[in-house]
Amino acid sequence: MEDAAVAAAGEGKAGHGRNGHAEGPAAEERRDGGARLRGCRGFLRRNALVLLTVSGVVAGVALGAAVRSAELSPAQVSYLAFPGELLLRMLRMVILPLVICSLVSGAASLDTRSLGRLGGIAVAYFLGTTLLASGLAVALGFIIRPGAGASALNTQLGLPGALPKSKETVDSFLDLIRNLFPANLVAAAFETYATDYQLLLRNTTSGNITWEKVPVGTDIRGMNILGLVLFALVLGVALKKLGPEGEDLIRFFNSFNEATMVLVTWIMWYVPIGIMFLVGSKIVEMEDIVLLVTSLGKYIFASILGHVIHGGIILPLIYFAATRQNPYRFLLGLITPLATAFATCSSSATLPSMIKCIEENNGVDKRISRFILPIGATVNMDGAAIFQCMAAVFIAQLNNVDLNPGQIFTILVTATASSVGAAGVPAGGVLTIAIILEAIGLPTNDLSLILAVDWIVDRTTTVVNVEGDALGAGILNYLNEKDKKEREQELKEVTVEAVANSKSEAETSPLVTHKNPVSNTSSTADPESKESVL
Repeated sequence: MEDAAVAAAGEGKAGHGRNGHAEGPAAEERRDGGARLRGCRGFLRRNALVLLTVSGVVAGVALGAAVRSAELSPAQVSYLAFPGELLLRMLRMVILPLVICSLVSGAASLDTRSLGRLGGIAVAYFLGTTLLASGLAVALGFIIRPGAGASALNTQLGLPGALPKSKETVDSFLDLIRNLFPANLVAAAFETYATDYQLLLRNTTSGNITWEKVPVGTDIRGMNILGLVLFALVLGVALKKLGPEGEDLIRFFNSFNEATMVLVTWIMWYVPIGIMFLVGSKIVEMEDIVLLVTSLGKYIFASILGHVIHGGIILPLIYFAATRQNPYRFLLGLITPLATAFATCSSSATLPSMIKCIEENNGVDKRISRFILPIGATVNMDGAAIFQCMAAVFIAQLNNVDLNPGQIFTILVTATASSVGAAGVPAGGVLTIAIILEAIGLPTNDLSLILAVDWIVDRTTTVVNVEGDALGAGILNYLNEKDKKEREQELKEVTVEAVANSKSEAETSPLVTHKNPVSNTSSTADPESKESVL
């Protein structure tokens, strides 16, 4: 005991200074400084990828501004963009296995009730936000009037030969349905069905010659993501129905999915370098940005303003109303995929990094994220709807056409429907604007103006697209967790009630001799009653 007391006294003296006095404020400051240094190191370690990605964007802008004065040839610009091209190729390489495996494993891991419920909520969210985006764009178009007084732009900024082929509205929607059911799954990985037209010469009985436009089916280059998504969903549900016989294949897709995510993790560390050269080469490619901004400044401003309002106010409000959580804290964990979307202009290329960050930084369930995000990257195009509706109103004002309520309704419905089939690639939304213009009877010749500034507006378009997907996944994750807790609470209440009923039956039934633990416990707990019976 004495030795212990002496040791304690020694420790107490050691805790003070050499003379036994209390340590001064300098030592406390050193400890506080060490704690702050450790906290700073931990913050840098956790957010290294985010800081590097943002630094890559800034460095890309500086690189483009510095190299722009060198007047590089087109071949030299392509060499400058080579590291960025590698990033795009790597991201597109993992899209196919990621979409197929994540959707199959996600659909197989959810029970039929949850799958139908979450699918219904997701469809309602996607359609509702897209309609809100379309309405916002039309309203801003009538308020700002970007096409008023801009009729002389065709001669300044026209891009002949870059226009997409016009297509009948009915054929566009029929192509959308055809692509849902690809005839060849292997070909769907790199080809998409599209309707083309042939002019056939017809002779009438009166001797007049007429030309008839006949639709002909063709295959164009590009992944048929709609057909692959539907097939993966149905395959996942079918494997779930098989029961034990389908478990081996489900485990295969789960393992394939996890291996793909490991590849995504490796690719993500190359993102800052690729983004730097993508942004820098795009700035070098710009021919006359002053002319673009002065001539189409109101259109660019109106489009970006619509994206800022929808992505910065409307979507966060929907998330807050559904979850009662801070939406901006949720978006803070998605800086890397949002920066990737800004640099690549492709929601499909952003999908791998979005799945990784939303699971690791925001804690979204893997079954939810890998089920919803691939569908959202294909179906949910809020930014594209704003871009398309604003372009339609801009071209109408450019041609001095006053839109009536019927045409406005047609724009809203057609933009919402056609954004479903918009390709998740750069400039994919320009092709669907032609559908809207054909539906309301406007010429498609002015699409060259949209193409001239598409590389600017397409960046904020893609950011809003992927932001809507991420917030939708967060809402579905919250609702799924809430439903799970409610079911667990109901199960606990049922269990407690069942145990109570068994006890009362054991105590009151005069016809059955109970030899269960309940009766033994009651008898040992109350020995006086046992003695009285004896």
